[in-house]
This record gives sequence, structure tokens and C-alpha cells, in this order.
Amino acid sequence: MKHWRTQIIALLFGVWAATAHADDPCAGFKWDVAPERALFAADARALSAVRDADSAPELASGQLYGISLLPQASVALRVPAGPKSSFAGAFAGFARLNIAAGGIYRVSLDQPGWIDLVGEQGVIPSSDFSGQRGCSAPHKVVQFTLPAGRILLQLTGIGSAQVRLTLIRAPATP
Repeated sequence: MKHWRTQIIALLFGVWAATAHADDPCAGFKWDVAPERALFAADARALSAVRDADSAPELASGQLYGISLLPQASVALRVPAGPKSSFAGAFAGFARLNIAAGGIYRVSLDQPGWIDLVGEQGVIPSSDFSGQRGCSAPHKVVQFTLPAGRILLQLTGIGSAQVRLTLIRAPATP
């Protein structure tokens, strides 16, 4: 009889856990985004993106930024905006990354948008991405293999004049 009660309790706990997971719109990323979620729970450092890449502010890894963007039509893009990121009312801007040690990094946004990275050799392709509708802490995570050095970050196709963004070195996978 006691075994039967244990099974019922375990079944009910499993149903509750599955429901709790389904209620969390941020629970379905393909990677563990706990580092990003912790950053998104903190206060953001305010910065303003710029129209031209030469005067872009520098972002550090492991911080949350609240970035003020500009109307996309007023930004001198280094990478042409694709059709999905070119729409009336889109916002854009530049920032710089100073990568001390090359490796796999993730850039995360709190909303839909396009992330392009440009290094000395040109555009750096993303290696993977993940996103969750209904989640803004983060909404989108894009993974890149980055060389050490200065890298230009170009944001386009953002639907609002403010975006929250993080850059982290991707946690090692077991």
C-alpha cells in the first residue's frame, strides 16, 4: 500500500513540474542559459549605440547593457540589413567587443533583432542560435566562435529604441 502512495505522489510531482516548466516561457532554450538569465535579472548599464562604427562604445563580457539605438535609416551599416531586418520603424546601432581570448561566445538580446559581428577578416558567421517566444530574459541567444581582438557588433531590425544585451563566453559543455 505504501508503494502505491509513493507512486501517486511521484506522478503528481511530475505533472506539477511539467506544468511549471510549461509556464516558464524561458525554459525551452537548447542550451543552459542560466548565466544569461542571471545577468538579465541584474541592473543594466546604460549605453548609447552610434551611427558610425568608428566611434562605437566598448562592451565587456559578463555585463548586461541597456543600449539606446537609432533609427536604422540613419545608421551607416557595415553589413547590409537583410529583408527581415529592414522594416519601417526599425532601430539599429554599433558597439565594439574587445575579446581577450578567442573562443565560443554568446550574444543575447531581450527581443527579436539581428546581430552581426565583423572582425579583421570580415563578417563572423554565427555557429548557432536559440530563442524563446514570450521570453525577454533573454529572448534570443546567438553563438559565435570569436578570435581575440576588437570586433564590431552591429544590431539591426530591432523593433524598439532600447535593447538589453549581454555577451558571455559560452560555458563549457560536458
